[in-house]
Amino acid sequence: MSNISAVIFDMDGVIVHSNPVHKVILQKFCHQKGQELTEQDLLEKVYGRTNQDWIPNVFGDDISQETIEAFADEKEQMFREVFKPSEHVVPGLIEFLDLLDEAGIKKVVATSAPAENADYILAELGIIDHFEAVLNSSHVTKSKPDPEPYLKAAKTVGVDPEKCIVFEDSISGVRSGQDAGATVVGVATTHTHEEMNTCALVIDDFEGLSVKKLEELLTVAEN
Repeated sequence: MSNISAVIFDMDGVIVHSNPVHKVILQKFCHQKGQELTEQDLLEKVYGRTNQDWIPNVFGDDISQETIEAFADEKEQMFREVFKPSEHVVPGLIEFLDLLDEAGIKKVVATSAPAENADYILAELGIIDHFEAVLNSSHVTKSKPDPEPYLKAAKTVGVDPEKCIVFEDSISGVRSGQDAGATVVGVATTHTHEEMNTCALVIDDFEGLSVKKLEELLTVAEN
């Protein structure tokens, strides 16, 4: 039996390499609303955060809840109109999910994206049945870097977060997973290996990744 109770996946940047498309849409959307997003803005104010969090970060804390919701719906609709999940799946992901299935390890998605995006991407890839649970932005009150998303993901499937492996691509997500007590593997789609050097392991994609390697990471973390 594996020493891993569950593997928890972020979605954007981990399951699909969607951040380049998100970036284009974010910058286009914000430009239409009179705000220009720099690379630094994206890294510090947007990536890894829910719409509820990043929109005030960019447009100001005095923005109304009604406007936040309207902006979020508009931006995500723009994204779904152009994003094709099958063209952007992170290499090796499907095969890796099969390995986890064979090992009997629970799998959860914990994404900062809204439900509509999660449902669309997982359904288009035909992988939703691989997961025991899918948590989106509506399931938490505090988004990453707060540990709540990963604490709740572990709780949802009845496991100890310290027995979980988290896959993350954002710095805020890495911190969220680590503060929850999980062992975090960085996926270098958004940040460099150097920027993610606090992770137990950093990978470019899932090709060649084994369950045994993850078990070794968890063993090291426990000792």
